[in-house]
Amino acid sequence: MKSFVVLSVLAAVACAAPQFQYQPQSQYQQGQPIPIVKQSQEINFDGSYQYNYETGNGIAANEQGYLKNAGNKDAEAQVAQGSFTYTSPEGIPISVSYIADENGFHAEGAHIPTPPPIPEAIARALQYIESHPQQPQQAFQAQPFRG
Repeated sequence: MKSFVVLSVLAAVACAAPQFQYQPQSQYQQGQPIPIVKQSQEINFDGSYQYNYETGNGIAANEQGYLKNAGNKDAEAQVAQGSFTYTSPEGIPISVSYIADENGFHAEGAHIPTPPPIPEAIARALQYIESHPQQPQQAFQAQPFRG
């Protein structure tokens, strides 16, 4: 019975051992802190801000933001724009620039896929629709029943 318990404990320990450990490709080993080489931030009373940082493993980021149309409730929008760079696990340099405003989030980078161009026939159809706006229809009025 004791040998059964010992074997069960050994089996449980073996199953609980990590099956895979990621080994980073950089000079920094897993578990080691990566130093912040450069960092700055500024937050202003008007809501505008900016920050940037660089790390010892080549990651860099910066962002600036402000409140657009401050005080105008119907047109107020937070704007943030910036960029970041890093090296992918495959060794490919990645660089992304972005802006986020009342029109949404838009990012640009060489590695980001782009949609195919709009076919000419569809572009012409969209142009036609835009140049011929739909006219509002009159509401249907029910006539009293005369029987």
